[in-house]
Amino acid sequence: MTTPRTEHLVLPGVLTAEEAGATVRGILGVQRPDGAIPWFRGHHLDPWDHTEAAMALDAAGEHEAAERAYTWLAAHQNGDGSWYAAYADGDFEDVTDRSRETNFCAYVAVGVWHHYLATGDDTFLDRMWPTVYAAVEFVLRLQQPGGQIGWKREDDGKAVDDALLTGSSSIHQALRCALAIAEQREEPQPDWELAVGALRHAIRRHPERFLNKDRYSMDWYYPVLGGALTGAEAKSRVEEGWERFVVPGLGVRCVVPNPWVTGGESAELALALWVMGESDRALEILQSIQHLRDPETGLYWTGYVFEDEAIWPRELTSWTAGSLLLAVAALGGDEATCAVFSGDRLPRGLDPDCCE
Repeated sequence: MTTPRTEHLVLPGVLTAEEAGATVRGILGVQRPDGAIPWFRGHHLDPWDHTEAAMALDAAGEHEAAERAYTWLAAHQNGDGSWYAAYADGDFEDVTDRSRETNFCAYVAVGVWHHYLATGDDTFLDRMWPTVYAAVEFVLRLQQPGGQIGWKREDDGKAVDDALLTGSSSIHQALRCALAIAEQREEPQPDWELAVGALRHAIRRHPERFLNKDRYSMDWYYPVLGGALTGAEAKSRVEEGWERFVVPGLGVRCVVPNPWVTGGESAELALALWVMGESDRALEILQSIQHLRDPETGLYWTGYVFEDEAIWPRELTSWTAGSLLLAVAALGGDEATCAVFSGDRLPRGLDPDCCE
């Protein structure tokens, strides 16, 4: 295995170049020869976390490994444009959850656009376009009249119309990346432009259209991370939930009131803070979760129960490491990572809010 070039992933109090290299090697060690990236070896893969880990590899310059991850997605896409929610490690023909979650399926657009921005590989973009197109069309078939996205389709084909704020916020980012891909290919998608505008309007103006999951930190920060809330709206939302979810010196709770901080949610909050222009607070959050780092592998434990002073679960997950590397890459100015998360250069679609 080659030594990753990670000088650009150095961040004071978070990663040295050597530590960043170890984390990248940790993710590469989890990746299978066929490109799949499970949570950890022996556990399952889901398409969203697989994509996040692939994006981290691109941020670290491991473009060949990242491309193999996207090739795996293209090869395993269902005929309706979806992926299953979970595949077993060891035999990826063994599907352990046959539901098809919309935010899992949409996220391929974020990863593909990120890889293209990191590599400039037009051939890759051409090859992945049918995969992205089919995935977006699957997702939008579950969009509701109010703009929100139903969160999954069951194995029997039944659509679940209930919408999750976190999932729909992630889909908002994914649709904008899909539109960027379409623009690059000069293949306009006016229906997608309408869809992303309606979705953003639902997130900003109609919380009642989503299931109430406000105990979960992801529902707190994801409207900001996904780019639906910006400016004063974003700042107000983050400030409102700060004391509920942030445990100083330890990280971000996954769900209140549980005394459990998690690395993935903490790194994603740091990304959201960076999106808002609050890099100092983002750095503090990333520094606060270094107690989750495993020095032997360079990977990160999923979470920590602070009342018991216990790591739980005992899992070193590729996606936790991936989320941390992406946050570090954004703070470090990695161009591709900044572009897909800041949203400054992503298409907005048609905006119904502009006419209010």
